Parts: sequence; C-alpha cells; structure tokens
Amino acid sequence: MKKNGRNRDEMRPVRFQRGFTQNPAGSVLVEFGNTVVFCTVSVEDSVPPWMMNSGRGWLSAEYSMLPGSSHQRKQRTSRRGGVDGRSLEIGRLVGRSLRAVTNLKVVGQRTFWVDCDVIQADGGTRTAAITGGYVALHDAFTFCKKNGKLGDAWPLSSSVAAVSVGLVNGKPCLDLDYNLDSRAEVDMNIVMTGGGEFVEIQGTAERGTFGQSHLDEFLRLGRKGIEELTRLQRAALGIEEE
Repeated sequence: MKKNGRNRDEMRPVRFQRGFTQNPAGSVLVEFGNTVVFCTVSVEDSVPPWMMNSGRGWLSAEYSMLPGSSHQRKQRTSRRGGVDGRSLEIGRLVGRSLRAVTNLKVVGQRTFWVDCDVIQADGGTRTAAITGGYVALHDAFTFCKKNGKLGDAWPLSSSVAAVSVGLVNGKPCLDLDYNLDSRAEVDMNIVMTGGGEFVEIQGTAERGTFGQSHLDEFLRLGRKGIEELTRLQRAALGIEEE
C-alpha cells in the first residue's frame, strides 16, 4: 500500500478547473492530489525572429514554483539574479511535450505561451504541468478558432499527458507524491499521447540500478496512468469517448 491508502498502481485524485482566470486564451487549475499547478496559454500575433516568414507558428512554455508552494519559501528567480536551471529544464520539457501533438503549420504566424506556475508542490509538478497544459492549450485553440484566428484545420493531432513512476522499497509505484518520491530508489517521468505513443521518458536510478523487468513494469504503470489521465482530460473538455 501507498501513502493515504492508495494501491501501488493507483493515481492520486486528479481534477481540472477550466477557465480559472479570464484574461488568457486558456487557463486551467490542475490538481494531482495535493499538487496544484496553474496553467495558462497566452497568444501573441508574432513569432520569434528566427521563424519570421516561415509560415509556421511557435509554442513555448515556462515553469516556475511560487514562493509559498513548498514548506520552505522558494526564492524568486529575480531576487537570485540568475536562471533557475531546474525550472528552465522543466519548461523545455512542457514545451516539447505540447509541440509533439501540435501542428504549428496551421496556427499562422503566432506564438502560444504556456505558463505553468506551481501553487502547491507535493510531487509530480512537471507531470501535472504537462497534463494541465494540454487542457489549457485545447481551450486556447478553441478560443482562437471562435475568434477567426485559425482556419479550418484543427492544430492538435492528439492529447498529451504525463505521469511519474518509481521504485519505492523495491516495488514499482505509480504517481509519486513527495513522500514517495523522496524515498524512491528509481524515479521516472513518462510522457505519452492519447493515442498511446511515447513522447519522452526520463528515468534515473537514484540509489542503485534497475533491470529490464522493472523497466517493463514502469512502462506498464505509466501507460495505465496516462490512459486514466486521458479519460479525465476528455471528460473535463467535454469530448466524447471515441
């Protein structure tokens, strides 16, 4: 059994609150148990200089943890006078994951900014950011289409979601909260499309090594979790099951 009575192959409760704020084209508050991430999508009618006259749009993501998101206050990057390497790396992961299911040829010369801000951290913040970021992006594209900023083609080829898995006390576990993640011998993040294709796999042996059998079980658990997240994304967006 896992913390709070969850089975090893069971997700934490997941919740999406769409339209959490009114200014962005898309905004979602996503909760993975006690982890809470606010995802917004803003649209600019321009692209980076290196993409000018390419006929393509762009999508970029940024990630940050708010000062009160953890037990010890998280100092703002502006006060440190430098770049937070972890936040930069996670932002790039979110961007790659969302671009994997987005056809940037049909959005025009526009940039879609996906901002993911962690309000409360209890493990799995990057997976929640990707999963919630997709829902916010879907709403942003819907907004653009209603306002005549997109043509007939729909930019999203599939959904995308992410979940963590790991080895805790020698047993594979799905969706690690902080209590589990801090004790994990192996930590892995899996990103997949709603069609079951892998986008990215990040796996690290924190203490010791792991074998093929454990890897196979991690992938099985990850697929199970993402199938559940995909169903929840579709339900939140009001999309009927195919």
